[in-house]
Amino acid sequence: MGDKTCTVLISYEQNEPPQISELKRTLETATLPEKIEAMKRVILLLIAGENLSQLLMTIIRFVMPIDDHQLKKLLLLYLEIVDKTSADGKLLSEMILVCNAIRNDLIHPNEYVRGSTLRFLSKLKEPEILEPLLPSVRTNLESKHAYVRRNAVLALYNVYKNFDYLCPDAPELVYSFLLNEGDASCKRNAFIMLFNCAQEKAVEYLSETLDQVSGMGEIIQFIVVELIRKVCRNTPTERPKYIKCVFTLLSSTSSAVQYEAAGTLLALSSAPTAVKAATSTYIDLLVKEQESDNNVKMIVLDRLLTIKQRHPKIMEELLMDILRALASPNMDIRKKTVDIALDLITVKNIEEVVQVFKKEILKTQNKEFEHAEQYRQLLIQTIHTCAVKFPDVAANVATVLMEFLGDPQGGSANDVIIFVREVIERYPELRSQLVGKLIEFFPTIRASKVFRTALWILSEYSSTSDEIDRVFTAIKEGYGELPLFTEEETDEENKEETKEKKPVAQAPAPRARAKVLADGTYATQSALTETAAPAAAASVTSGPGLRGVLLGGDFFLAGVLSISLTKLALKLEDLNTEAKTLNLYVSEILLLMVSVLRYGKSSQTPSPIDPDSEERIISAINILTEPDSDIKRALIVQCKEAYGHQLISKPTQPVQNTNRSKEVSVQVDDVIKIRQLRTKKTYGLEDLDEMDDSDLIKATGVEENADGHSYKLNKVNQLTGFSDPIYAEAVVIVHQYDIVLDVTVINQTPKTLQNVALELATLGDLKLVERPQVYTIAPGDKKQIKANIKVSSTDTGIIFGNIVYDIAGVQSGDKNSVVLNEIHIDIMDYISPAYCHDLKFRSMWAEFEWENKIAVNSNLSSVNDYLKNIMKSTNMGCLTPESALSGDSGFLSANLYAKSVFGEDALANISVERLDDKISGFIRIRSRTQGIALSLGDKITIKQREDNNRSSNSQAQETKAAPQE
Repeated sequence: MGDKTCTVLISYEQNEPPQISELKRTLETATLPEKIEAMKRVILLLIAGENLSQLLMTIIRFVMPIDDHQLKKLLLLYLEIVDKTSADGKLLSEMILVCNAIRNDLIHPNEYVRGSTLRFLSKLKEPEILEPLLPSVRTNLESKHAYVRRNAVLALYNVYKNFDYLCPDAPELVYSFLLNEGDASCKRNAFIMLFNCAQEKAVEYLSETLDQVSGMGEIIQFIVVELIRKVCRNTPTERPKYIKCVFTLLSSTSSAVQYEAAGTLLALSSAPTAVKAATSTYIDLLVKEQESDNNVKMIVLDRLLTIKQRHPKIMEELLMDILRALASPNMDIRKKTVDIALDLITVKNIEEVVQVFKKEILKTQNKEFEHAEQYRQLLIQTIHTCAVKFPDVAANVATVLMEFLGDPQGGSANDVIIFVREVIERYPELRSQLVGKLIEFFPTIRASKVFRTALWILSEYSSTSDEIDRVFTAIKEGYGELPLFTEEETDEENKEETKEKKPVAQAPAPRARAKVLADGTYATQSALTETAAPAAAASVTSGPGLRGVLLGGDFFLAGVLSISLTKLALKLEDLNTEAKTLNLYVSEILLLMVSVLRYGKSSQTPSPIDPDSEERIISAINILTEPDSDIKRALIVQCKEAYGHQLISKPTQPVQNTNRSKEVSVQVDDVIKIRQLRTKKTYGLEDLDEMDDSDLIKATGVEENADGHSYKLNKVNQLTGFSDPIYAEAVVIVHQYDIVLDVTVINQTPKTLQNVALELATLGDLKLVERPQVYTIAPGDKKQIKANIKVSSTDTGIIFGNIVYDIAGVQSGDKNSVVLNEIHIDIMDYISPAYCHDLKFRSMWAEFEWENKIAVNSNLSSVNDYLKNIMKSTNMGCLTPESALSGDSGFLSANLYAKSVFGEDALANISVERLDDKISGFIRIRSRTQGIALSLGDKITIKQREDNNRSSNSQAQETKAAPQE
């Protein structure tokens, strides 16, 4: 021992780097605070991959004997990361001194020193160091301090797990310790050791204390739940023994234990009692944990969604409890709760559910309610869906919702009036009642869009003379006295024109610019129109609702009003109304239309009447003055029939997500084909498509992605060149919210490369989670380096960086590096087809500001084939009904919609036609962010170019192969 110690003490080398010499001087002669700072610097350098083996003896001599707690802790960190073996794998001789110092710390009178040292031993992997320290570890199991005991158990756990021959009786020793221990943290560590190293001992202890589990601490209950799940998975016959214990843990004081126990109970049993108890626990966690993280609630809702798919009947009984989650202020939680509830509504509970939705709508009238407008629209759309599915509640619901027709913003009111329109068309028995209610609430309407729909409903579904009279009275009260402006105002205008005009500077002509309208078309907007808009908005609230909108310059509404009143007059004529009464109605209607035309051309209006509205009003005047039977039938009969056909062709099922795995239906008597049991003779060509390719997937590394068409090998990105010192390639594995780069690094040099580090950077909404580890790679050897990158949006993302390294035995001030190729993240991994109502699509189309317009030039033979090709390449779903796309037509117009995993919307409109064996037109993509619009446009452009090149090559080959005449 003495000779070895003398040999170890001779540790100084000649020609030391200045950095190491400085650290040596500080560790030998400096004060305690300076030594602490020097140790921190040494640890950071070691973590960075620096070779500081020359400092080991200095630290043993001048740092290890100091009895300071902070320095002791830093010393243990240093010993944990320092190399303890030589290049040939043998333990360094200096470790003998380290072992002696550790033994002294294990019997130190201070509990903190002993506990910290025991925790250090739980991370050691050198049996030569651990073996002489085992007696001291055993002694610390009987310490009076719990901190020492629980770390002693961890140290013993590490020894037995890695080198069980050093302490073969460790399970029995820990089992005896567990029976006599009273501290919860010590019992937890001991139970974890038995759970992982001697499961039969853990089961034995659990069997003896099964009735006491409810009184144990939270940290022990976690391990108990995990042990029960593992035991029951391996031994299904033990399930009845532990079911009662799991039921008990459902009422634990810890929410986390309740969540784990509910999941375990569902895994152990599918009995209705167990499923109901677990579901009730999830619901309690969702409702009672008001202050918990919203992400936790979203996870619980995902669990409820899974239970709903497997046990819908049980979930129906607990629907009212689930709806208590609507009290959360977070809109994502509310939306997900409503989505779950919609599938659970039945005839039995529809009344109660609608009452809950009504109360929630009333809450949104409070000005302090968070996201009131958005939440109200969600509830109205949900009630709309419920009323369509269950007609019995339609009348009651529609009556209540009509109270929101006066919404000045128009969002909720528009949803309500659309709902009323659909209910009136679907259920004729409710028409009279709902028309009467709509007449009653007509004066409260403020929004132009709501006025237009309400006028259409009243004109189409008012069938009796009494109803028509009430409708006309309500409309007349809405627009007030006629004309819209008096003759005195006209005289004032004439006087102003005859006054002597003073010379004024001519104003510059208003500059026109392009504007995208709500229906997707383009128009020219001038500064004159823009300045008139505020005046129009200001006049909306002046006077009665309908009159205020008309005076505000909304002549499109005036056109709708004219046609609606014309329909009412024509219906009165069919009802054999007296000529005198009919003439009064017609004259009043004509006076209104003429007043609107005069007002539209006067200087009193904020903006002059547009030609389309003027022509529409004049057409209505001509219909009333010169009736025509064909036009009369078109207005009274065919308009309503067209809306009825639209409802029939409206898709009732949302667009399915094609990324989900397809369900495969098989017959019960189908032959089970096991490829491994077949002989080579049975492999005919007709069997190739039916064979199980699981062994081929394992052999080739080919792995199907979620869509069933992408493969892992296609995700390989070459990062460096074949002639670079280091060759690297990465497999990009995309999960829902993160990306895993599996980088293979190969040393192509004949020298050992040290401190090989993968340095990455990102561009876009990508974030590197942690810095990859530093490696040493032998000549011709390779390493697998993984890097995790978080994704926060569907924007275009780029990953770039380099690999830095040192060459062993070569002193160089600068590190060598290899620049990596860029990796572009595919946006298609985050987008999936979705469905939305036409109203919501139009609203988002008008709201979104980013648009990408792509010119279409394709060689495909059919416009329908082109649409399917675009849907496949962009992962977008078609909102246009199939009936509207059927037939052999040379023109196609369709709306597409997709949603990202981050809740971002992507809209697209395709308008193409086939001319001269080519498909031409435009595709317009809109989104709230620029990245989605540009990325989808690039996808379409690339796909279009590939198809055209493929078509051109095939035509060239056919021309070349054709026989010459």
